[in-house]
Amino acid sequence: MNDLRAASVQFQHVPGDKAANLASVREWTAKAAVAGAELVVFPEMCLTGYWHLRDLPRAELEALAEPVPNGESTQALLALAAEHSVSVGAGFIEQDEAGELFNSYVVAMPDGRIACHRKLHAFINEHISSGDRYTLFDLPNGTKAGILICYDCNLGENVRINALQGAEVLIAPHQTGGCATPSPRCMGAIDVALWENRESDPDAIEAEFRGPKGREWLLKWLPARAHDNGIYLIFSNGVGRDDNEVRTGNSMILDPYGDLLAETWKADDDMVVADLKAETRAMCTGVRWIRSRRPDLYEAVSTPTGREQDIRTVRFSKEDPDATSSE
Repeated sequence: MNDLRAASVQFQHVPGDKAANLASVREWTAKAAVAGAELVVFPEMCLTGYWHLRDLPRAELEALAEPVPNGESTQALLALAAEHSVSVGAGFIEQDEAGELFNSYVVAMPDGRIACHRKLHAFINEHISSGDRYTLFDLPNGTKAGILICYDCNLGENVRINALQGAEVLIAPHQTGGCATPSPRCMGAIDVALWENRESDPDAIEAEFRGPKGREWLLKWLPARAHDNGIYLIFSNGVGRDDNEVRTGNSMILDPYGDLLAETWKADDDMVVADLKAETRAMCTGVRWIRSRRPDLYEAVSTPTGREQDIRTVRFSKEDPDATSSE
Protein backbone atom coordinates (compact mmCIF):
# COMPACT_ATOMS: atom_id res chain seq x y z
CA MET A 1 0.00 0.00 0.00
CA ASN A 2 1.02 3.62 -0.57
CA ASP A 3 -0.12 6.61 1.47
CA LEU A 4 -3.43 8.00 0.22
CA ARG A 5 -5.48 11.06 1.11
CA ALA A 6 -9.18 10.23 0.78
CA ALA A 7 -12.44 12.13 1.12
CA SER A 8 -15.92 10.84 1.90
CA VAL A 9 -18.92 12.98 0.95
CA GLN A 10 -22.52 12.82 2.07
CA PHE A 11 -25.19 14.77 0.22
CA GLN A 12 -28.94 14.75 -0.20
CA HIS A 13 -29.72 13.65 -3.72
CA VAL A 14 -32.67 14.85 -5.80
CA PRO A 15 -34.75 11.80 -6.81
CA GLY A 16 -34.51 11.14 -10.54
CA ASP A 17 -32.56 14.34 -11.33
CA LYS A 18 -29.17 13.19 -12.57
CA ALA A 19 -28.17 16.68 -13.70
CA ALA A 20 -28.75 18.20 -10.26
CA ASN A 21 -26.99 15.34 -8.51
CA LEU A 22 -24.03 15.48 -10.87
CA ALA A 23 -23.77 19.19 -10.10
CA SER A 24 -23.41 18.29 -6.41
CA VAL A 25 -20.73 15.75 -7.27
CA ARG A 26 -18.86 18.38 -9.27
CA GLU A 27 -19.04 20.88 -6.42
CA TRP A 28 -17.76 18.47 -3.78
CA THR A 29 -15.09 17.01 -6.03
CA ALA A 30 -13.64 20.48 -6.46
CA LYS A 31 -13.63 20.92 -2.68
CA ALA A 32 -11.98 17.52 -2.21
CA ALA A 33 -9.26 18.48 -4.70
CA VAL A 34 -8.59 21.71 -2.81
CA ALA A 35 -8.26 19.62 0.36
CA GLY A 36 -5.59 17.54 -1.36
CA ALA A 37 -7.66 14.37 -1.74
CA GLU A 38 -6.55 11.77 -4.28
CA LEU A 39 -9.83 9.84 -3.98
CA VAL A 40 -13.33 11.14 -3.29
CA VAL A 41 -16.16 8.74 -2.50
CA PHE A 42 -19.85 9.60 -2.99
CA PRO A 43 -22.90 7.57 -1.88
CA GLU A 44 -24.69 4.64 -3.47
CA MET A 45 -27.13 5.60 -6.26
CA CYS A 46 -26.35 9.26 -5.62
CA LEU A 47 -26.78 10.24 -9.28
CA THR A 48 -30.20 8.67 -9.80
CA GLY A 49 -31.63 8.83 -6.31
CA TYR A 50 -32.42 5.73 -4.30
CA TRP A 51 -35.49 4.96 -2.21
CA HIS A 52 -38.06 6.20 -4.75
CA LEU A 53 -36.73 3.56 -7.17
CA ARG A 54 -38.50 0.79 -5.25
CA ASP A 55 -41.87 1.75 -6.75
CA LEU A 56 -40.79 2.44 -10.34
CA PRO A 57 -41.83 0.19 -13.23
CA ARG A 58 -39.11 -1.20 -15.45
CA ALA A 59 -39.63 1.41 -18.17
CA GLU A 60 -38.90 4.26 -15.76
CA LEU A 61 -35.82 2.50 -14.41
CA GLU A 62 -34.57 2.03 -17.96
CA ALA A 63 -35.09 5.74 -18.64
CA LEU A 64 -32.66 6.50 -15.80
CA ALA A 65 -30.20 3.71 -16.62
CA GLU A 66 -26.97 4.05 -18.58
CA PRO A 67 -24.31 1.82 -20.08
CA VAL A 68 -20.79 1.64 -18.65
CA PRO A 69 -18.31 2.96 -19.71
CA ASN A 70 -19.87 4.89 -22.58
CA GLY A 71 -22.81 6.38 -20.71
CA GLU A 72 -23.14 10.06 -19.90
CA SER A 73 -22.51 9.70 -16.16
CA THR A 74 -19.36 7.60 -16.49
CA GLN A 75 -17.98 9.99 -19.08
CA ALA A 76 -18.81 12.97 -16.86
CA LEU A 77 -17.02 11.32 -13.93
CA LEU A 78 -13.98 10.63 -16.10
CA ALA A 79 -13.88 14.26 -17.21
CA LEU A 80 -14.19 15.40 -13.60
CA ALA A 81 -11.40 13.07 -12.49
CA ALA A 82 -9.12 14.36 -15.23
CA GLU A 83 -9.96 18.00 -14.47
CA HIS A 84 -9.07 17.74 -10.78
CA SER A 85 -6.55 14.85 -10.84
CA VAL A 86 -8.75 12.99 -8.34
CA SER A 87 -10.33 9.53 -8.56
CA VAL A 88 -14.11 9.96 -8.21
CA GLY A 89 -16.63 7.29 -7.18
CA ALA A 90 -20.41 7.61 -7.61
CA GLY A 91 -23.41 5.31 -8.00
CA PHE A 92 -26.26 5.00 -10.51
CA ILE A 93 -28.33 2.46 -12.46
CA GLU A 94 -26.39 0.58 -15.10
CA GLN A 95 -27.95 -1.24 -18.06
CA ASP A 96 -25.77 -3.81 -19.79
CA GLU A 97 -25.82 -4.90 -23.43
CA ALA A 98 -28.33 -7.66 -22.66
CA GLY A 99 -30.70 -5.15 -21.07
CA GLU A 100 -30.15 -6.20 -17.44
CA LEU A 101 -30.26 -3.46 -14.82
CA PHE A 102 -27.81 -3.15 -11.92
CA ASN A 103 -27.21 -0.99 -8.88
CA SER A 104 -23.68 -0.02 -9.94
CA TYR A 105 -20.85 2.11 -8.64
CA VAL A 106 -18.15 3.56 -10.87
CA VAL A 107 -14.77 4.87 -9.77
CA ALA A 108 -13.37 7.09 -12.53
CA MET A 109 -9.63 7.74 -12.40
CA PRO A 110 -7.62 10.65 -13.82
CA ASP A 111 -5.55 8.26 -15.95
CA GLY A 112 -8.71 7.36 -17.88
CA ARG A 113 -9.41 3.98 -16.25
CA ILE A 114 -12.63 3.02 -14.49
CA ALA A 115 -13.70 0.34 -12.04
CA CYS A 116 -17.37 -0.67 -11.94
CA HIS A 117 -18.98 -2.74 -9.18
CA ARG A 118 -22.48 -4.21 -9.41
CA LYS A 119 -24.16 -4.56 -6.02
CA LEU A 120 -24.08 -8.23 -4.98
CA HIS A 121 -27.18 -8.05 -2.81
CA ALA A 122 -29.57 -5.79 -4.73
CA PHE A 123 -33.11 -5.50 -3.37
CA ILE A 124 -34.37 -2.00 -4.16
CA ASN A 125 -36.53 -3.11 -7.09
CA GLU A 126 -37.47 -6.50 -8.56
CA HIS A 127 -36.20 -5.38 -11.98
CA ILE A 128 -32.66 -4.67 -10.72
CA SER A 129 -30.38 -7.70 -10.79
CA SER A 130 -27.59 -8.58 -8.37
CA GLY A 131 -23.96 -8.65 -9.47
CA ASP A 132 -21.94 -11.85 -9.45
CA ARG A 133 -18.33 -10.82 -8.89
CA TYR A 134 -16.01 -8.82 -6.67
CA THR A 135 -14.31 -5.65 -7.86
CA LEU A 136 -10.63 -5.10 -7.09
CA PHE A 137 -8.46 -2.53 -8.84
CA ASP A 138 -5.36 -0.39 -8.44
CA LEU A 139 -5.78 3.30 -7.76
CA PRO A 140 -3.35 5.56 -9.66
CA ASN A 141 -0.91 5.63 -6.73
CA GLY A 142 -0.73 1.82 -6.65
CA THR A 143 -3.01 1.23 -3.66
CA LYS A 144 -5.36 -1.71 -4.20
CA ALA A 145 -9.01 -0.88 -3.59
CA GLY A 146 -12.22 -2.87 -3.45
CA ILE A 147 -15.84 -1.71 -3.72
CA LEU A 148 -18.83 -3.07 -1.80
CA ILE A 149 -22.19 -1.32 -1.97
CA CYS A 150 -24.27 -0.95 1.21
CA TYR A 151 -25.80 -4.36 2.05
CA ASP A 152 -22.75 -6.03 0.47
CA CYS A 153 -20.78 -4.78 3.48
CA ASN A 154 -23.24 -6.23 5.99
CA LEU A 155 -22.12 -9.74 5.14
CA GLY A 156 -18.66 -10.25 6.57
CA GLU A 157 -17.75 -12.85 3.95
CA ASN A 158 -17.79 -10.19 1.23
CA VAL A 159 -15.35 -7.95 3.08
CA ARG A 160 -13.07 -10.86 3.93
CA ILE A 161 -12.92 -11.98 0.29
CA ASN A 162 -11.95 -8.45 -0.74
CA ALA A 163 -9.14 -8.58 1.82
CA LEU A 164 -8.04 -12.02 0.65
CA GLN A 165 -7.92 -10.72 -2.92
CA GLY A 166 -5.58 -7.95 -1.82
CA ALA A 167 -7.80 -4.97 -0.99
CA GLU A 168 -6.01 -2.44 1.19
CA VAL A 169 -8.81 0.13 1.04
CA LEU A 170 -12.54 -0.63 0.90
CA ILE A 171 -14.80 1.90 -0.80
CA ALA A 172 -18.19 1.51 0.90
CA PRO A 173 -20.97 3.70 -0.57
CA HIS A 174 -24.34 3.45 1.22
CA GLN A 175 -27.90 4.72 1.52
CA THR A 176 -28.63 3.66 5.07
CA GLY A 177 -29.61 4.66 8.58
CA GLY A 178 -33.11 5.73 9.51
CA CYS A 179 -34.52 2.60 7.89
CA ALA A 180 -37.59 0.73 9.05
CA THR A 181 -36.40 -2.75 9.98
CA PRO A 182 -37.80 -5.87 11.66
CA SER A 183 -34.74 -6.06 13.93
CA PRO A 184 -35.76 -4.49 17.26
CA ARG A 185 -32.25 -3.17 18.05
CA CYS A 186 -31.18 -2.12 14.57
CA MET A 187 -31.78 1.35 13.14
CA GLY A 188 -35.45 2.41 13.01
CA ALA A 189 -37.41 5.07 11.15
CA ILE A 190 -36.80 8.77 11.79
CA ASP A 191 -39.67 11.25 11.71
CA VAL A 192 -39.23 13.20 8.46
CA ALA A 193 -40.50 16.31 10.27
CA LEU A 194 -37.26 16.38 12.25
CA TRP A 195 -35.33 16.69 9.00
CA GLU A 196 -37.67 19.30 7.56
CA ASN A 197 -37.32 21.35 10.76
CA ARG A 198 -33.55 20.89 11.08
CA GLU A 199 -32.71 24.58 10.76
CA SER A 200 -34.97 25.60 13.63
CA ASP A 201 -34.11 22.58 15.78
CA PRO A 202 -30.75 21.10 14.68
CA ASP A 203 -30.19 19.31 18.00
CA ALA A 204 -33.22 17.06 17.54
CA ILE A 205 -32.20 15.62 14.17
CA GLU A 206 -28.51 15.37 15.08
CA ALA A 207 -29.47 13.41 18.20
CA GLU A 208 -31.13 10.86 15.91
CA PHE A 209 -28.10 10.82 13.61
CA ARG A 210 -25.75 10.16 16.53
CA GLY A 211 -28.02 7.64 18.23
CA PRO A 212 -29.02 4.00 17.56
CA LYS A 213 -30.69 4.81 14.23
CA GLY A 214 -27.44 6.18 12.82
CA ARG A 215 -23.93 6.38 14.27
CA GLU A 216 -24.43 3.91 17.13
CA TRP A 217 -25.68 1.24 14.73
CA LEU A 218 -22.82 1.84 12.29
CA LEU A 219 -20.24 1.56 15.06
CA LYS A 220 -21.54 -1.89 15.98
CA TRP A 221 -20.11 -3.36 12.79
CA LEU A 222 -18.09 -1.00 10.57
CA PRO A 223 -15.06 -1.03 12.92
CA ALA A 224 -15.13 -4.84 12.91
CA ARG A 225 -15.08 -4.96 9.12
CA ALA A 226 -12.01 -2.71 9.05
CA HIS A 227 -10.19 -4.27 12.02
CA ASP A 228 -10.72 -7.96 11.28
CA ASN A 229 -9.59 -7.56 7.68
CA GLY A 230 -6.78 -5.06 8.20
CA ILE A 231 -8.20 -2.53 5.72
CA TYR A 232 -9.01 1.14 5.56
CA LEU A 233 -12.76 1.65 5.11
CA ILE A 234 -14.27 4.72 3.45
CA PHE A 235 -17.97 4.94 4.33
CA SER A 236 -20.05 7.41 2.31
CA ASN A 237 -23.77 7.74 2.90
CA GLY A 238 -26.76 9.70 1.75
CA VAL A 239 -28.15 12.30 4.12
CA GLY A 240 -31.59 13.75 4.62
CA ARG A 241 -35.03 12.91 3.33
CA ASP A 242 -35.08 10.04 0.84
CA ASP A 243 -38.72 9.66 -0.14
CA ASN A 244 -40.46 8.61 3.12
CA GLU A 245 -37.25 7.83 5.04
CA VAL A 246 -34.36 9.89 6.41
CA ARG A 247 -30.76 8.87 5.69
CA THR A 248 -28.44 9.58 8.59
CA GLY A 249 -25.22 10.60 6.85
CA ASN A 250 -22.48 9.85 9.42
CA SER A 251 -19.91 9.58 6.65
CA MET A 252 -16.63 8.36 8.13
CA ILE A 253 -13.20 6.94 7.40
CA LEU A 254 -11.81 4.13 9.55
CA ASP A 255 -8.27 2.82 9.83
CA PRO A 256 -7.22 -0.87 9.83
CA TYR A 257 -7.66 -1.02 13.61
CA GLY A 258 -11.27 0.08 13.29
CA ASP A 259 -10.48 3.49 14.76
CA LEU A 260 -12.17 6.58 13.35
CA LEU A 261 -9.88 8.90 11.44
CA ALA A 262 -12.64 11.32 10.47
CA GLU A 263 -16.42 11.48 10.78
CA THR A 264 -19.41 13.80 10.58
CA TRP A 265 -22.87 13.67 12.12
CA LYS A 266 -23.92 16.96 10.55
CA ALA A 267 -27.54 17.05 9.38
CA ASP A 268 -26.50 18.49 6.03
CA ASP A 269 -24.26 17.86 3.04
CA ASP A 270 -20.72 17.46 4.32
CA MET A 271 -17.27 15.99 3.64
CA VAL A 272 -14.57 14.35 5.76
CA VAL A 273 -10.94 13.90 4.73
CA ALA A 274 -8.24 11.64 6.16
CA ASP A 275 -4.72 10.46 5.41
CA LEU A 276 -4.48 6.70 4.95
CA LYS A 277 -0.96 5.73 6.01
CA ALA A 278 0.73 2.60 4.69
CA GLU A 279 2.72 2.16 7.90
CA THR A 280 -0.46 1.86 9.99
CA ARG A 281 -1.52 -1.17 8.00
CA ALA A 282 1.84 -2.95 7.78
CA MET A 283 1.55 -5.10 10.92
CA CYS A 284 -1.99 -4.36 12.08
CA THR A 285 -4.05 -7.02 13.83
CA GLY A 286 -6.24 -7.93 10.86
CA VAL A 287 -3.32 -8.39 8.48
CA ARG A 288 -1.60 -10.68 10.98
CA TRP A 289 -4.79 -12.65 11.64
CA ILE A 290 -5.36 -13.29 7.94
CA ARG A 291 -1.88 -14.79 7.76
CA SER A 292 -2.92 -17.20 10.51
CA ARG A 293 -5.95 -18.57 8.68
CA ARG A 294 -6.56 -22.31 8.24
CA PRO A 295 -8.63 -22.55 5.05
CA ASP A 296 -8.86 -26.34 5.39
CA LEU A 297 -11.34 -25.76 8.23
CA TYR A 298 -13.61 -23.35 6.39
CA GLU A 299 -15.56 -25.49 3.91
CA ALA A 300 -18.76 -24.82 5.85
CA VAL A 301 -18.54 -21.12 5.00
CA SER A 302 -19.32 -21.83 1.33
CA THR A 303 -21.70 -24.74 1.91
CA PRO A 304 -25.42 -23.86 1.64
CA THR A 305 -27.34 -24.36 4.87
CA GLY A 306 -30.74 -24.58 3.20
CA ARG A 307 -31.84 -21.44 5.04
CA GLU A 308 -30.56 -18.98 2.44
CA GLN A 309 -33.20 -16.63 1.02
CA ASP A 310 -33.17 -14.04 -1.73
CA ILE A 311 -32.69 -10.63 -0.16
CA ARG A 312 -35.77 -9.36 -2.03
CA THR A 313 -37.97 -11.73 -0.02
CA VAL A 314 -36.51 -11.08 3.43
CA ARG A 315 -35.26 -7.49 3.50
CA PHE A 316 -38.57 -6.07 4.73
CA SER A 317 -40.12 -9.20 6.20
CA LYS A 318 -41.48 -9.01 9.74
CA GLU A 319 -40.83 -12.71 10.25
CA ASP A 320 -37.68 -14.46 11.37
CA PRO A 321 -36.59 -16.57 8.37
CA ASP A 322 -35.09 -19.21 10.68
CA ALA A 323 -38.27 -19.45 12.74
CA THR A 324 -40.39 -20.01 9.65
CA SER A 325 -38.09 -22.42 7.86
CA SER A 326 -39.20 -25.97 7.15
CA GLU A 327 -36.48 -27.41 9.39
